[in-house]
Amino acid sequence: MTRRKSYRLGDLQLQIMQVLWERGEAAVADVHEALGGPNNFAYTTVATMRRKMEGRGLVAHREEGRTFIYRPKVAAEAVSRSMADHLVDRLFEGSLTNAVNHLLSTREVSAEEFRELERLIAQRKKKS
Repeated sequence: MTRRKSYRLGDLQLQIMQVLWERGEAAVADVHEALGGPNNFAYTTVATMRRKMEGRGLVAHREEGRTFIYRPKVAAEAVSRSMADHLVDRLFEGSLTNAVNHLLSTREVSAEEFRELERLIAQRKKKS
């Protein structure tokens, strides 16, 4: 069995990736502005984080004049799957049942969401 790559991102890293997933690619200045500009983060903080993320293989860049344009190297689905798996493993000892039970007992769930959950469970049962 092939082991999936594990991605654990901090809050700022995840915010940066969300901007890149949404836009496809962006310069540091564009990401900084999308994150609320200097009211939320220093420009240098965003630039430093992007370099670190490139070192981890999360993003890549191309040069456009003197500007580096960054793009995501990992898909949103791969990151969300990895982070969700990590959460279930760490907080619920790998038990999906306990994780779902916790969410159902601590969050408001609409009738529409219940129907969608039931549909997803039925669909998954057919595959098994």
